[in-house]
Amino acid sequence: MVADMAEIDPAVSESALRAAREVRVVVGRLRRRFRETYDTEGLTPSQTSALSRLSKGGPASASDLAAAERVRPQSMAATLAVLEERGLIQRRRDPGDGRRQLLSVSETGQAYLEDKRRAGEEWLARALEDRYTEDERQTVIEALALLDRLAHP
Repeated sequence: MVADMAEIDPAVSESALRAAREVRVVVGRLRRRFRETYDTEGLTPSQTSALSRLSKGGPASASDLAAAERVRPQSMAATLAVLEERGLIQRRRDPGDGRRQLLSVSETGQAYLEDKRRAGEEWLARALEDRYTEDERQTVIEALALLDRLAHP
């Protein structure tokens, strides 16, 4: 049986443990709702993740993407084939190594990602508007600022 975190590190307060659990659960639920909110046009989570990684990280080789996504190169090749077939990514020769190909997000792929992000933000904004008072929305903003400090060393 796995020991409770409080038993592992008694220096961690019960409120910190509870906050950690609740943040993890709520973030997971929100991620699922974001995915449900917009039409993924038949893309799998792996395909969406690879496309997003290329959008954020810039051009990369298939092997670099496979390593970053922690999947086998064969799995990444199948993922990329679908994205390329749909015109969401493009290939070009690596200027530093002509044997390698670099993948990047196409204009169509960028438009796809922007539409999906916008749809998610619109859903969340509407939900916050409909379900929370102004004071509650301000509390959410303040809580997010506190949580954001966790992301910065």
